[in-house]
Amino acid sequence: MHYKRNNKESKTYVQGLRSFGNTLPRGFKGILKRNGYNYSEIINKWNILVGKNISSCSYPKSIKIKPGNKNGTLLLAVERGSEITVEYSKNEIVNKINSYFGYKLINEVKLETFNSNNKITNTKNTPTGLVKKFSKKIYEIKSENIRNSLSKLLEAVKND
Repeated sequence: MHYKRNNKESKTYVQGLRSFGNTLPRGFKGILKRNGYNYSEIINKWNILVGKNISSCSYPKSIKIKPGNKNGTLLLAVERGSEITVEYSKNEIVNKINSYFGYKLINEVKLETFNSNNKITNTKNTPTGLVKKFSKKIYEIKSENIRNSLSKLLEAVKND
């Protein structure tokens, strides 16, 4: 058993082993306590969870969960004109999300509308934006093989 003094730990560990909770950075622990992984999971699986019809006109904006992982509120941004579709699907959305997580995470869904023509799109990370960004840099590469390979990769991304 030894005692580490230089890393602000006050516990002793057998042969340098420590618990998983002590190996996580401090900021990451706060995110886990606030259920940040639930929100990211809902965003990543939004199309699968609610279906194509609802996901085409709405997206999750935020999630507020009270301590104890109960009575969470999901705030959805809904395209103007599609509010009725999402309003009638609220119970279905709650049931699908709760069944995905295996426990009652979401209790209610609130809607917030936005105009689809005012929706901000990030053109920097779209395939055409990437092609414009990297095409100039590719032609500066000295090796012809690498240059050809990267230009083929950009064409594949552009066509996808």
